[in-house]
Amino acid sequence: MTTGSFTRVTGRFAPSPTGLLHLGNAWSFLLAWLAARVESGRIILRHEDIDPARSRQAWMDAIERDLLWLGLTWDEGPEKGPHAPYRQSLCSPLYEKALEELKAQGRIYPCYCTRKELRMLAGAPHGAADGLGDAGAAYPGTCRHLSAEERAKKEAEGRRPALRLLCPDDAEEPFHDLVLGPQRITLQSCGGDFALRRSDGVWAYQLAVVVDDMRMGVTQVVRGEDILLSTPRQLLLYRLLGGTPPDFAHIPLLHDREGERLAKRHQSLSLAALRDRGCRPEAIVGFLARLANLQESGAPVTPAALAERLRSEGAFPWHRLPKGRIIVPDELPRSC
Repeated sequence: MTTGSFTRVTGRFAPSPTGLLHLGNAWSFLLAWLAARVESGRIILRHEDIDPARSRQAWMDAIERDLLWLGLTWDEGPEKGPHAPYRQSLCSPLYEKALEELKAQGRIYPCYCTRKELRMLAGAPHGAADGLGDAGAAYPGTCRHLSAEERAKKEAEGRRPALRLLCPDDAEEPFHDLVLGPQRITLQSCGGDFALRRSDGVWAYQLAVVVDDMRMGVTQVVRGEDILLSTPRQLLLYRLLGGTPPDFAHIPLLHDREGERLAKRHQSLSLAALRDRGCRPEAIVGFLARLANLQESGAPVTPAALAERLRSEGAFPWHRLPKGRIIVPDELPRSC
């Protein structure tokens, strides 16, 4: 699998259509948009609707409406562009092709472990954190060396396997993060061998995002620091599939006053709720720009005007972004 030649910065929006966009999503998408636009780059919109049980067309429509309301436009997406499909649910043949390449390299093996068994192997009770954040539970290699007879026995018991990628033992995937600086993270510390397709046939995030970013020519990925431990996994896939990895920027996350990361459950901070409350999009952008240290005050501003102002600095100022968790102050409802 190869990629084309792309000279301009190409960023992307990659929302999961499982609910309304909230202020934390707006924070990530604004920074991704600015980082590309300041460099006169392109933005792609791709719906990561890979989970059929949770994704809805209505959420996709709402996401597009909210992005445009904020002033965050895109150059390619579901309605236009040369890299269709822009929905992961329509890309199964592309993921299957990549999987076959990895199988030909001897990198894939079936894993029959259930989620319950994985929790027990990790020594974590149901729902407990495993220390790997969003990277997933550490896998001890239980099914790595099963014989053909052992695999046949498990399948005779009715077990359907997930497909895992065989990761090099103790290998590192070093990279330079635009926000966090030099990173040296072993694949073992990210959980070891990871799934590429679940036992129910659903494609895993790691494979889907790499295949799509490769074929769309994405050169810059801006996302939350909670995804940091996915990066070594994705760098390995880029290398195995013959692709050129993008630059990564892992940004701090927004939290509420209790220290909880903003999520879809924070319905009062969804963009739809803020809009219904009478908030102006320029006020939200100005508020987020101040949190990012991109302007001194929270004065209302459009994304386009902010990008033009930052462009005068010559490049996007990654060094000005704050480090660590960011608590969302109470002033937003009053300022908009």
